[in-house]
Amino acid sequence: MAGTTPRGRAERRSPGELESEVLAALWATDRALTPAEIQAELDGDLAYNTVHTILRRLHDKGLVLRDADGRRGAYRPAKNAAQMTAEAMHQALDRGPDPIAALQHFVTGLRPEEETALRELLGEGGV
Repeated sequence: MAGTTPRGRAERRSPGELESEVLAALWATDRALTPAEIQAELDGDLAYNTVHTILRRLHDKGLVLRDADGRRGAYRPAKNAAQMTAEAMHQALDRGPDPIAALQHFVTGLRPEEETALRELLGEGGV
């Protein structure tokens, strides 16, 4: 969450941080949540209208699905966190001029347990 500056003003979140916080709240449960429930999950740190606006943006991007429930809607993630992370990694590789070099740099930065998991996945003939 955003903190405060030395002068007591609220710090602004970085672009995408609010969307990430809302998605994290949705991933933390196995059911669709209303904007009010998401607001409560975020400790009431955001105004209801702000949460609703973020949900509309996420819906427009195809990142959340809206379940109609009478007049109010509830939202659930379109993909789980691992799927979204993998998609972001693929997009990053597609944007660069040399995806193989990017993969080499990525792999050299893996922690030992991540490297072991990758080796096991690749040793099984891929996923």
